[in-house]
Amino acid sequence: MNLILHLLLDAAVIFGLAYIMPQIDVKNFGTALLIAVLLGLLNFFVGWLIRFPLNLVTFFLLTGIVRILVTALLLKLIDRILDSFTIHGFWPALVIAVAVAVAGMLIDRSAPSEQMVESGYVVSILHSLRLG
Repeated sequence: MNLILHLLLDAAVIFGLAYIMPQIDVKNFGTALLIAVLLGLLNFFVGWLIRFPLNLVTFFLLTGIVRILVTALLLKLIDRILDSFTIHGFWPALVIAVAVAVAGMLIDRSAPSEQMVESGYVVSILHSLRLG
């Protein structure tokens, strides 16, 4: 469920930024969803290969910044792959990467913790919402 929420929110962020910024062109929301899926897959399979040496160089002190830069590079790679997605320049890709990171952080912070689920707190809240 969390993966689907991340993909939909990433697609919404990409599509929304394409609407706001003239340097970004996304054909439709389906394309934005495809971009989000490709970004997730590339981050999973290729991103760690790029991030690990960069994190070694920075002694793992700048992992967040390295992750954002690698995401921006992967967005530029997706730009080369897809004809229906265009980013003019590196700065718009960096803006998308920061927005996707912030949106992901907000989702992860709002998700219930494992302790809340184990204690039954989350279930009791959901049960009271259904009854109320």
